[in-house]
Amino acid sequence: MKLYDSDWAPNPRRVRIFLKEKGVELPRLNIDLRSAEHKTVTFSQINPLQRVPVLELDDGTMIAESVAICRYIEELYPEPSLFGRTPKQKALVEMWNRRVELGFFAAVSAAFRHMHPGMAAAEVPQVKEWGEANKPKAMAFLAVLDREIADRPFVAGEDFSIADITLLVAYDFMKVARLSCPQECTHVLRWYDDVSSRPSASQS
Repeated sequence: MKLYDSDWAPNPRRVRIFLKEKGVELPRLNIDLRSAEHKTVTFSQINPLQRVPVLELDDGTMIAESVAICRYIEELYPEPSLFGRTPKQKALVEMWNRRVELGFFAAVSAAFRHMHPGMAAAEVPQVKEWGEANKPKAMAFLAVLDREIADRPFVAGEDFSIADITLLVAYDFMKVARLSCPQECTHVLRWYDDVSSRPSASQS
């Protein structure tokens, strides 16, 4: 297997953190997004949507999308579990990972893509009003999350999971979107201090 990766984008980082948590190392091929290598004919044959990451299996199968890649790795290397063990845990992890993706990650990404001057050529049309409209959506999600995790250490429960990885990457992505976590979200800030100090976060 080998991983088509990029040090510049948030979604590949999700996979790298996941792999670090699993203790799995894969050969990495860095795709230079700044020079639009992902738009080339060669990479378009790997992923017609022209996005990273992509996991190439030994039989030539290409698996794109971060969570799909992580699910495949989870099946190969079930410990430590990052998708939950029991039916209840699995459902809660799925629920929260989806909530983070749709309610927070998507809002932060929209604010970045539609407002950052460096994204004008990539996000066509770049609608600054839509980027601005997504800022309060991201903050509203953090307020909800703050109440939810008041009595638990991680996003989906007692165990670190892919939902924490997704939130961590999206949280760090706030910086380039020129957003910051409200200081009153004390539980989110506590969570971030704990999760961002994990070796997988600092090494990815």
